[in-house]
Amino acid sequence: MGRDLTALFDPRSVAVVGASDDPAKYGHAVASQALRAPDRRPVHLVNRRGGTVLGRTAATSLTAVGEPVDLVVISVPGAGFEAAVDEALACGAKAVVAITAGFAEAGPAGLARQRAVAARVRAAGAVLVGPNCLGIADNTTELYLASDRFAPGGIALLSQSGNLALELQLRAEPHGLGFSRFVSLGNQADVTLVDLVEDCSRHEATSAIAVYAEDFGDGRAFAAAAAAAGKPVVLLTAGRGTASARSAQSHTGALTTSADVVAAACRDAGVELVRTPREMTVVLAGLAGLAGPTGPAGPAGPGAGVRARGRRTAVFTDGGGHGAIAADAAEDAGLEVPELGGPTQDRLRTVLWEQSSVANPVDLAGMGEQRPLSYADMVGALLDADEVDAVLMTGYFGGYAASEGGLGGGPAGGSVLAEGETRAAKEIVAHLASAAGKPLVVQSMYPGSPSCRVLAEAGVPVFAATEDAARALAAMTGRPRPVDATRVAPLPRPAPPLSDPGYHGVRALLDAAGVPFPAAREITDEAGLLAAAAEFDGPYVLKALHLLHKSDAGGVALRLADRDALLAAYREMHARLGAPAYSVEAMADLTDGIELIVGVNQDPRFGPVALVGLGGVLTESLRDVAFALAPVPARRAETLLRSLRSAALLDGVRGRPAVDVAAAAAVVERITTVAAAHPEIAELEVNPLLVRPDGALALDARAVLR
Repeated sequence: MGRDLTALFDPRSVAVVGASDDPAKYGHAVASQALRAPDRRPVHLVNRRGGTVLGRTAATSLTAVGEPVDLVVISVPGAGFEAAVDEALACGAKAVVAITAGFAEAGPAGLARQRAVAARVRAAGAVLVGPNCLGIADNTTELYLASDRFAPGGIALLSQSGNLALELQLRAEPHGLGFSRFVSLGNQADVTLVDLVEDCSRHEATSAIAVYAEDFGDGRAFAAAAAAAGKPVVLLTAGRGTASARSAQSHTGALTTSADVVAAACRDAGVELVRTPREMTVVLAGLAGLAGPTGPAGPAGPGAGVRARGRRTAVFTDGGGHGAIAADAAEDAGLEVPELGGPTQDRLRTVLWEQSSVANPVDLAGMGEQRPLSYADMVGALLDADEVDAVLMTGYFGGYAASEGGLGGGPAGGSVLAEGETRAAKEIVAHLASAAGKPLVVQSMYPGSPSCRVLAEAGVPVFAATEDAARALAAMTGRPRPVDATRVAPLPRPAPPLSDPGYHGVRALLDAAGVPFPAAREITDEAGLLAAAAEFDGPYVLKALHLLHKSDAGGVALRLADRDALLAAYREMHARLGAPAYSVEAMADLTDGIELIVGVNQDPRFGPVALVGLGGVLTESLRDVAFALAPVPARRAETLLRSLRSAALLDGVRGRPAVDVAAAAAVVERITTVAAAHPEIAELEVNPLLVRPDGALALDARAVLR
């Protein structure tokens, strides 16, 4: 069930330690906000000098309050922080919000102080938000302990940045979005992002969770909590594109960046990953359109709460340019804009005139000026079409009513058109009520017009920018969230540490897990080489061991037909490289095969992260790879393989037969499970994994210990 945060969000009483009349101090801002609801619960102001603060008598200490206090906000200089926490716990506090800074963010000594305080809070059975945070607010319980107001609504905002939270609040207002809760995460010394996501997922008044985080703490636990939340989670994070580990010793390590890891975790958990505060607001506005006309916490509206069945989008416009731009934006956002089928086109022609386009985009071609209700007729017809999952309407709609409302644009004397357009908006809302979960998003040149307001008040997201409309629709369409956390597979129990990280030790580890390899023997001299060759028939492969990249160093010889060729290759290679050991292996049949790479890299935040892609010596050049949190179940592995740019090769091209993708996926599951059970392995890689029509075979493997 997660931690009990009742005392944090609905305390019986509150005290602000460090309350002040000085507007320059944070204790002034928090105290001012706390007093907005004095009748909901007792609010005590504490200032060591006593006197009055904000016109109220201030206690000189928490002890002087003379009664237990459920939640204590501490905004005092760092030197007095620990004493303030100890006094709060002694006075019965079950929750502490620590504004005071100068702890983990200040270096090792501050981190040690922070850990000691958090330990004392936990030992007392209390919870701590911060330190180095900017407070909390809960509109549903009238708890106001942050410096700013947040309009009420259904979004829980969990942020590591106060300024970003304020920007999101400002951007949300034009869309009618509001907030159920706000929590400034601070250093997460005790209450973590994971704790808060779990609690907000149980909070009935919260229907979407917005997160800005730079430090996930336990990233895998965050992904699992988001997957299990049962409501949308939207993530904005920084530093996604900074770089791979430059000390990586495998292709997997060199190809894995922070951006890849975060994107994989979000995809696996069903989290909407966004890049900017604007995009976060756009996505939240789209998700609000699923929840109803008054935003995420409002009553059900047209098509409320049901995501579309798929991503097949009809683009509907009243101008060719807008339609073309919107179609491109929709496809850029991951939507599909397929040509509509003949029967659907025939039905559309019955309500359009001859010059209208019905293929997709569907273009009124000026008909709206003759008959504004044609907008509603077309939206209704498109929503009724079985081959359409969602509709993106774009262009001039709103302009006629805008002219009548004095907003500019629209034809002179357009009152009749304005009235017709407003009627059309109302009919569009009526069509949505029976659209069986098919969303509509609107881009308008006049998003503030009366007719667009009719749509917005009914829960239809309306945007000025085409790309915003497309992104919002992508958030509403065809990405069903997992109903449980099965897409974030749990880590297996740790296995005994790998004792031999050499080539044959890694092969043995994987072989024991069911990963198939060709026959092989490790040798150190010519006698051993000839003995190995006698154990299995040629052709042979010879590999020099203990080299980072054997192929790059000329340490691999293939297709050695017999023992004589094997011996000659050994003598030449040993004279050139002088490797301490070699591997003699049976040469695999490469006919009709495709080389893949399967690797796992240990991420410090998200744990083992798997990579699958096109393998062989060109892996880093081609960079055709996909990522997921490890371990990767076989069904998920097959989905990843089919998401590659080169996936068509798996099904056969130019007369080549299809390869056994199911066998490859099963091997991916075994490799990633082994890696997930061995946290001491920083990088584990099989490259290439040969996949043929009759199965899969690992041809090379390596591991790098932490």
